[in-house]
Amino acid sequence: MKQTIIITSMLAMALTTSAQTAKEGGISEQMLREIQKEQKIEGAGQVLMNAVAGNSIDDLTRSHANSGELDTYFSVETKKQTITDQKQSGRCWMFSGMNVLRGDFQKRTDSLTVSFSQAYLFFWDQLEKANLMLQGVIDTGTKPIDDQRVQFFFHYPIGDGGTFCGVADLADKYGLVPAEVMPETFSSDNTNRARALVASKLREYGLQLREMVQKGKKGSALEKAKTRMLSQIYHMLQFTIGNPPTKFTYAFKDSNGKAVGEAKEYTPLSFYKETVGKNLNGTFIMVMNDPRREYYKTYEVEYDRHTYDGHNWKYLNLPMDDIEQMAIAALKDGRKLYSSYDVAKFLDRKRGYADLENFDYGSLFGTTFSMSKADRIATFDSGSTHAMTLTAVDLDSKGKAKKWKVENSWGSSWGQQGCMIMTDRWFREFMFRLVVPNEYVPEKIMKAFQTQPVMVMPEDPLFQFDE
Repeated sequence: MKQTIIITSMLAMALTTSAQTAKEGGISEQMLREIQKEQKIEGAGQVLMNAVAGNSIDDLTRSHANSGELDTYFSVETKKQTITDQKQSGRCWMFSGMNVLRGDFQKRTDSLTVSFSQAYLFFWDQLEKANLMLQGVIDTGTKPIDDQRVQFFFHYPIGDGGTFCGVADLADKYGLVPAEVMPETFSSDNTNRARALVASKLREYGLQLREMVQKGKKGSALEKAKTRMLSQIYHMLQFTIGNPPTKFTYAFKDSNGKAVGEAKEYTPLSFYKETVGKNLNGTFIMVMNDPRREYYKTYEVEYDRHTYDGHNWKYLNLPMDDIEQMAIAALKDGRKLYSSYDVAKFLDRKRGYADLENFDYGSLFGTTFSMSKADRIATFDSGSTHAMTLTAVDLDSKGKAKKWKVENSWGSSWGQQGCMIMTDRWFREFMFRLVVPNEYVPEKIMKAFQTQPVMVMPEDPLFQFDE
């Protein structure tokens, strides 16, 4: 009996060992021994490991040589304006876009200021994105549920991220209102919970619309059902963001906050016309630096838009030299610019300073982090995560950029009085998108932008990050 048990145990052990080593590609005992043999942590290494275990990696790797007083002089700088705060929301694209619009208004009027309501445009953004999702589900209703495009709509039914084309489409359609007319709410400042509830409702409605399509329902029946669903979404948005005004009375103010002239009655569209002066669509181009793709080619991102009947995000891929030249030309003329970055990389948050030499992560771990910009994009290691308003550049004697400054939307107490300074070497590695008014676009580049775009899917690595 004992012999049988021993034989059985040995057989079981053999089978277990076989199971552990038979699967090629797993971590075998030999591989593990080789890995562990390389770990020689003693003396100063042990002290360092203890330090890493109990402290912030950024605090330990911060470069002392790069932590001196910042040079805050800029040879080219646009007019300062009040700093905004997006709070706990992903609306940086909207804040940056509106900062550009109010900067243009201040430049044009020379003495008047205006602050636009982000809550107002956010209400319409969320309703339009809800419609985009529901109509997308209808359009793909005959495809299987695991189809890539169907999965896209259910995976991302709604979000608060976006790009400048969203500001253009929404403002052209719904206008703008002053911040005082529709102030922020808790849920517009803190979007997670309300957005999650709206997303859940949209997924539920999406399943209902798919079922209708698959049962042969068409046209007016689907339109009626979608209208009923959007009515519920509208109701939820009213409760969380507020009720968008249709008329209001407003008097413009000077830089000291004093009213100028008598108050007038406006609609959102008439206020938009008075403050912006024209529809935004057609007045700018969007450019990007994506070294994976051919330069001087135009690309369009399918379904990367805010309204179903609006514009996909279309951009011209350019080398950084061309992007910088246009940015410098616009800044010299006093124009602020919408721009976006992979903001977290090598950012000294305490000082609002971004530079490749801020932190030495490689020396801490005895390695290097050597991927190129193209490799970082292709492997989802880097992408456009945050939009900010480009406001200044410091040029050397040859007219080349040394450093840049952006107006952020994280409040006036952050960084450099609400702004961020970045060296040109950082700018070239982690800047991705720039919106350039047409008047600063050279003819050669405009012609390239106007060519037939190559369609890019939203699953592309560069578009997996919300600004």
